Amino acid sequence: MTRTLDRGVPESRGLLLRIVPPGLYAGRPHVIVERAHLVYRRAWTSFVSGFFEPLFFLLSLGFGFGQLVSAVDGLPYPAFVAPALLAASAMNGAVFDTTYNLFLKVKYSKVYEAMLNTPMGPIDIAVGEATWALLRGGLYSAGFLVVMLGFGLVTSAWALLALPACLLVALAFAAVGMAGSTFMRSWQDFDMVQLVVLPLFLFSTTFYPLSVYPSWLQAIVQWTPLYHSIELLRALTTGSVGWGVLAHVLYLVVMGAVGVLVAARRLGKLLTS
Repeated sequence: MTRTLDRGVPESRGLLLRIVPPGLYAGRPHVIVERAHLVYRRAWTSFVSGFFEPLFFLLSLGFGFGQLVSAVDGLPYPAFVAPALLAASAMNGAVFDTTYNLFLKVKYSKVYEAMLNTPMGPIDIAVGEATWALLRGGLYSAGFLVVMLGFGLVTSAWALLALPACLLVALAFAAVGMAGSTFMRSWQDFDMVQLVVLPLFLFSTTFYPLSVYPSWLQAIVQWTPLYHSIELLRALTTGSVGWGVLAHVLYLVVMGAVGVLVAARRLGKLLTS
């Protein structure tokens, strides 16, 4: 049971507020999530559209091109591709929500300037936006995971952890996407987002095993975030779980923490200067 301080503030939150200055964090990131829910409940089609992209890839490449491939790393080709598309779905939902939308709110609608006139601080905004993007990426992933179950592409009880893993993937990419968007100066700079996301999608063992690449490219791929995301989800959905899974989890946790801290720091400078 959580104890409370004299003012009725939960002890855990009180300790956090002692570490983080009140001007940066007020313990109210949930307000950002509530606002996003109110805005998007009338734009539900934007959520539905994000679900169909990985589904089309699965049908065209997983089952279409997969008819020409017997097996990859001992797996039927659709079972090899599906977890990668699941990770890509979480990545896309998180990245595009925290880049374009955040830039619009900072540069044009000035939503965050109004929020900073309340007790909320930059860390509240960063954590709240990352949480919303996490939920959006998780929603895409949950829908695609149901499709995988329907096609019989989940072969292990470890897959019960696939959705929490997708949420971790979404959080990591949301945090980095949010931090990156604070460096954008104009809409033209967002060409860089696609320039990063597309190679990640194509080369992070999404459609081919790591062994097909030359050694120098293998070394690069193994440092990319989508590679760790794909390998984590592929291990869970196929049951090939080992200690290496913890390395993937740690990579994504560190990525998310660093992204949130950079985003909060940058937002504080942008909104108070």
